[in-house]
Amino acid sequence: MDTTTLRTFIALSQIKNFTKTAQQLFVAQSTVTNRIRDLEEELGTALFIRNRKQVGLTPAGQKFQSYAQRFIALELTAMQDIQTSPTYARKIQIGTTNTIYECHLQKRLCTYLQQKPSVSLHVTISHTAEMLQKLQEGILDVVFSFSALFRDGYICCPYRTDALVLVCRGDDTAYASGITKDDLQKIDYLFCNFALQGVGLYIQDLFPRHHRFPLEIDNSTKLPQYVAAGIGYTFLPRSLIEEDLLKGKLRAVPLLDFAPPKVDSYYITRNPSTIPDSLKAVLFTDSPTF
Repeated sequence: MDTTTLRTFIALSQIKNFTKTAQQLFVAQSTVTNRIRDLEEELGTALFIRNRKQVGLTPAGQKFQSYAQRFIALELTAMQDIQTSPTYARKIQIGTTNTIYECHLQKRLCTYLQQKPSVSLHVTISHTAEMLQKLQEGILDVVFSFSALFRDGYICCPYRTDALVLVCRGDDTAYASGITKDDLQKIDYLFCNFALQGVGLYIQDLFPRHHRFPLEIDNSTKLPQYVAAGIGYTFLPRSLIEEDLLKGKLRAVPLLDFAPPKVDSYYITRNPSTIPDSLKAVLFTDSPTF
């Protein structure tokens, strides 16, 4: 089983058409067909369900897909480590959720690169489950996540604690004196299904079951512009919208009879850690620069 065949399998699983996959890979259609046939023979099972117009993954194909993607990722990491430019003394692989990156890491990583030009940082922004898997496989050196990992052989410590703030457009004077839990159901609430411990469930439970929101999105960092445009209200981590609050683009709405839970994030790495002390010092500083 070689990585060329695995790349062909991944491409076909995404494109779902032999002809278009061949065009994408700049090979003959027969080459794609032969590679998939050889792979299925090697694994002893069918990976695709074929029909006239497109193909789909079998249950075995769906299971194998994640393994194939991890094989390719591991190969890429190995090649990059071996062929690292002599300009860089070392390379550090960082995994993070988008919210933690926007709220806490971006400025700190910029500061570190200015201080340590001989270090190469590779930042992967992804979902927690995928990142923790890559951490265990040695592809990532450190993960910043809203989920903890308490397991032998790993270091997991609190990183940041954020307060959730209900915000609206800066010049919106409704509920200037505060809002009650019951009043939430009267506003246009923009919903983000936070993958932050139980925070997402807590917010969802503030509304009736099957409540219809004017906007639902799975990335909280994309919400401030909607709120600033006056489309509605939403809860956001304070560190994400601190500058918008100071500039008056957004306004924090006081909560009168309830308080949302805090949002905790974690720093996770293998034990012993390969993260240099100089980087940890910047990551954990309370005063990032940019």
